[in-house]
Amino acid sequence: MEVTKSSLMWFRRDLRIGDLPALLAAGSDNQTVVPLFVIDPGFARTGAPRRALLHGILNDLDEQIRVRFGSRLLIRCGDPVAEVPAMAAAFDANSVYVSRDYAPYGRQRDTAVGGALAEQGRSLVGVGSPYAVDPGRVRKGDGTPYKVFTPFSKIWRQTGVEAPAPDPGDDMDWAPASELEKYCHPISVPPEPGCDLPSVGEAAALDRWGSFREAASAADGTLRSGVSAYSDLRDRPALAGTSQLSPDLKWGTIHPRTLLADLDLSGPKDDGEMVFSSELAWRDFYADVLFTQPHTAWSNLNARFDAMPVDTDAAARRRFDQWAAGQTGFSIVDAGQRQLLATGWMHNRVRMIVASFLVKDLHLPWQWGARWFMQHLLDGDIASNNHGWQWAAGTGTDASPYFRVFNPTTQQQRYDNRNEYVDRWVEKSPEPMLDHGVEREEALRRLKTLSNK
Repeated sequence: MEVTKSSLMWFRRDLRIGDLPALLAAGSDNQTVVPLFVIDPGFARTGAPRRALLHGILNDLDEQIRVRFGSRLLIRCGDPVAEVPAMAAAFDANSVYVSRDYAPYGRQRDTAVGGALAEQGRSLVGVGSPYAVDPGRVRKGDGTPYKVFTPFSKIWRQTGVEAPAPDPGDDMDWAPASELEKYCHPISVPPEPGCDLPSVGEAAALDRWGSFREAASAADGTLRSGVSAYSDLRDRPALAGTSQLSPDLKWGTIHPRTLLADLDLSGPKDDGEMVFSSELAWRDFYADVLFTQPHTAWSNLNARFDAMPVDTDAAARRRFDQWAAGQTGFSIVDAGQRQLLATGWMHNRVRMIVASFLVKDLHLPWQWGARWFMQHLLDGDIASNNHGWQWAAGTGTDASPYFRVFNPTTQQQRYDNRNEYVDRWVEKSPEPMLDHGVEREEALRRLKTLSNK
């Protein structure tokens, strides 16, 4: 009689069933799949919007597994270094399959989990990742990483992206729900998100992508699909010019290779589909930078800027509070913050304006803004968020120096000239809290102090 082997599929940032190579590997060779998610105690420090969103996504994944496979998502609460080996032992699983994690905490956690499993004679097996091209694959001829996006993106395109993985078939063997129930930990009631949440789960993500690909956009009177108009509309915050898929990519309810497989990338570089694919390349680039230089999660990539004077006193904190509440008196800055508080999302062009204002007009540390975003963004991702902040601060990978200072008034005139975005989020704005021209000169003065050292 053949003995049934078990394997654990440890879900993390891949909360879907389709296009998931790690799941296919877990179910190969007649192994019975035990689907596991571990709620790390550290996640309690995450902002309420993202915790509430995750709760909904987990419920959706659990429902998928129940309906399609007669199993359920085994949820444990605790330190993964203890919980994962415990569940592997409970189900006598030789291997635990995961999508590889390249972020600093994830790599530390997986090293510890892998060591604990090895002590039991079991293994942690990484298959795939949340990225189109895994960090570490795009390298210069001498094997060193790229520090600037443009040359990185050229090699990224040449590297090639795998085709989407097939869905698991109905013949994949899953552990019955009844066998998993007794091991499940009760899940606490999700926090009140404090903002509107989008529809969640794999089907919702695929619907969003399909709608964006086919949606009619009439900004210039010509009807085109959303993605084909992306290069023209993506900087217009009042329009539905972006995919709204960033939370789905964050949690892996859709994979970037699924998106890339649907794009026609044979057009010119300013074509909407090409520009959209470049945004996925930016995501991979920032993940690669964090992988090779993990200290840049919260420290300046360009250490020269460690000496930049910033304000951190009580008055600085009060200015930060005005910024965070959307009470700066600069309408597009305030609209962005109010959109964030209401929806857990902020348009990318506005993120750049809001970030520049905090660093260049208020002279505050970019880390303050990065933490605020991570607390409130549904798509909060440490690599993209914090390196995006360093781009705005001039301390990161961008070749443009620190003296790029966004003027919030001219930015509004350029990208929201009819005030449609501002009027949606700001009924009344207070008087401007500062003179942008004066603070721009102050930012440049502080920059000059670096060259004199």
